Amino acid sequence: MHMKRPLAILEIIIIMAFAIVPLLFTLPYRVNIFLSWEGAYRISNGQIPFRDFGIPLGGMYWAVPALFFKIFGSQMITLVKAQVFINIISGLAFRSILKTLQVNEGVRFASVLLYCISFSFINFWPWYNHSVIVYAFIALAFTIKAIMIEKNRQKQLFSLLAAVFTFFSFFTKQDGGGLIFLICSILLLYSVWFEKKWQYFLLYVGGTAVFISAAVLYFSRYDFSYWFNHGQPPHNARVSAGDMLNIFFGDSQWLKFYFFIILLIALPALKQWKDFIRNKRDVVFLLMTLGVLCMAAIFQVTSYTPDNSNIFFHSFAFAFFFSALLTVLPVQVNLFKISAVLSIGVMLWWSQLYWNYMQRILRINESTGAMATSATGENIVDMHNAAIKTASIAVPQGNWVGTNVKTLHKITVPEPTARGIDRMLNLDVFRNKKDVRVLNMSELTFLAAEIPYKLETGDKFPLWYHLGVGMFNREAKMFEDRIGEQYYDVVLFEYINTLNNFYPFRVRDSLQLHYNRVDSFFAPRNTNQGIIEVYLKK
Repeated sequence: MHMKRPLAILEIIIIMAFAIVPLLFTLPYRVNIFLSWEGAYRISNGQIPFRDFGIPLGGMYWAVPALFFKIFGSQMITLVKAQVFINIISGLAFRSILKTLQVNEGVRFASVLLYCISFSFINFWPWYNHSVIVYAFIALAFTIKAIMIEKNRQKQLFSLLAAVFTFFSFFTKQDGGGLIFLICSILLLYSVWFEKKWQYFLLYVGGTAVFISAAVLYFSRYDFSYWFNHGQPPHNARVSAGDMLNIFFGDSQWLKFYFFIILLIALPALKQWKDFIRNKRDVVFLLMTLGVLCMAAIFQVTSYTPDNSNIFFHSFAFAFFFSALLTVLPVQVNLFKISAVLSIGVMLWWSQLYWNYMQRILRINESTGAMATSATGENIVDMHNAAIKTASIAVPQGNWVGTNVKTLHKITVPEPTARGIDRMLNLDVFRNKKDVRVLNMSELTFLAAEIPYKLETGDKFPLWYHLGVGMFNREAKMFEDRIGEQYYDVVLFEYINTLNNFYPFRVRDSLQLHYNRVDSFFAPRNTNQGIIEVYLKK
């Protein structure tokens, strides 16, 4: 018993430590982070999604970053501060789930460590495919509490809170919100059967429906049904049974392994299924774990960016497996030993996530980028230079530099990007004219605060410009018409020829016809290198 309290305190310290680490470093500009910045910037300045800008998601993705912008200012590093808070809440929600399910303290400690290192630590920046899962797990934590506690008033409160965060999850991204609604509903339906009480299930389902309906009714006065992606044109549905089967059977090794292990664990209990189904804790733990694995299998198809967005499932499966293992061990396991052994195993298992940083500190196998030769001049062929590395236009992140731009405090960019930003800020049109009309189809969205210029608003203007995702042909034509009329004083366009209309190629064609390109420089990317082009009126 004397080990339980120190372990609980250490869990909190681990959750906070892994979350805070990114603030200790200068960070490279993150690919696609422009979307997090602009949404938070707009909302922190009083703009409302769907009324002032169109998005295929929900506005809850930007709620926390916008609040942090109001408190700390609209610097890019503020997004990292917001993510610190999100990761702490995420870790506490996962810990709460395991604590409510009375998972062995040693297993819980190692599971929290795994959750932090595999899911939280890799997410330094707010991103919708991460935020939706955090809201979902908070909803799941409240659902588990509503099922496991005995007091009716607390059951009602937790059921209602689960509905609130399910709504937050759905209005962050539809797939994650819909999936967590199904998982929580199934868990509560089991509770209905177990307790013969419908009120908590109805409170959860009804509360979620009321919150979503109220939001839809409010936003329907704008162009909500056009923007919000519920599978209607011009959106394309991302739910494909064929894609799910292909990825599950053609890949997904860990998911299939966990499903198999859980089946093996559950088989003995299912032989006495009448007794097993009356064990509320074990049934809820099993259903929850299977639900999270199914969620991960679907989420990797519907939310494929980044490719590890579903990595959260490891922690749930780990906790379930070792909890079940401890119940069948023939000896009593010392709490300190099980915590230490499992934690060492987790650190070895996931060493690739921190070893990259250790390599830089220890300077192990640092590459100069040149082919190595022996002292005698003999050609060397080994794992480091078996293949001849061809030149790349991308600037390695280790060579990125800081800037004089206040919004990019503690953020580095490629040196050509830094020089290009300086040249652009010194354009005569920005120095000599007020109320400059700017169309910024690039990742440098922070320039809205830096120059500054007024962002276009209205339910016909997209927040971002990925054709077929964030905007559609209707918006492309609108911008082409404005470009044809030379409405804008300055246009920034990011040309990424390796991505499918990440910024619409057709708009660039209109720009080249009606505007003069006066400058170009590297975009702050380390993958799918882009070129930012600066256009002025002819």
